[in-house]
Amino acid sequence: MKKQILRQFVALTATMLCLEGCTGLDPEASIRMADGATAASRPSSSAIAQPAASDASLKNPHRNPPARTDEERRLAAAVLDYFGIESGMTVLDLYTGAGRYSELLYYRVGPSGRVVMHNNTPYLSLAGTEFAARYRAGMTPNVEELVMENDELELPDQKFDAVVMIMAYHDVYYADEKAGWTRIDRTDFLGEVYEAMKPGAVLGIVDNAAAPASAAKTSGTLHRIDPQLIRRDMLAAGFVFEGESDILRNPKDDYTRAAFDEAARAGADRVVMRFRKPLAEDD
Repeated sequence: MKKQILRQFVALTATMLCLEGCTGLDPEASIRMADGATAASRPSSSAIAQPAASDASLKNPHRNPPARTDEERRLAAAVLDYFGIESGMTVLDLYTGAGRYSELLYYRVGPSGRVVMHNNTPYLSLAGTEFAARYRAGMTPNVEELVMENDELELPDQKFDAVVMIMAYHDVYYADEKAGWTRIDRTDFLGEVYEAMKPGAVLGIVDNAAAPASAAKTSGTLHRIDPQLIRRDMLAAGFVFEGESDILRNPKDDYTRAAFDEAARAGADRVVMRFRKPLAEDD
């Protein structure tokens, strides 16, 4: 039987605090990227403007002040605007790590919406104390935690209005059985995500860009991925490519450096891509 844990955040504190002593594993780099990514460029004239709701989610007084600064710096609100995240939506945050984007999503979708925060055991362990501190108060009944291991993802059909993967898709190509990171069957994984999305739902991806035509192995060595590889995988899974924003792009990035390297983080080139599940199978 597939392992599935789905519980309200009001019961999370005790479980998370016991993870404080957990040790590292390569996906830690992805969590650091998701939590500390810095915008390398300003939005182009084609970027979607930030509505009042975006500013409110960033400046909410209940959020951690350093987190607010980080998100402002990396233009997270503009990213969520580009993905079309709105009040009342049900959103899945895959491999959320320490949950900073999930926190923004919660304020964005509001009390009429719902956020499901997914981690596997390695991501959850590495997120540790920061995750526990962020959600210690239980946050709200409309935020849920979902813990499922690689290749054990099991989601309800046509539940989500949007799915996001922030600095995480490159880890779909990563594998380290000894460290507990089992190889992911991308076809099955993306098929499960596809079926869980409502017709017309958005799949938004942010990740560290690799040099064009880079091999998939750079996902494990440099924690980067060729944007064309993302696009190929999503089209093969049935998604429609809607567009790519340049709001986090930096063509001056050194693609030979690991994306989690402290010297590279401030100017890392990041791709922001938007896909959509067709409204009908023959679209």
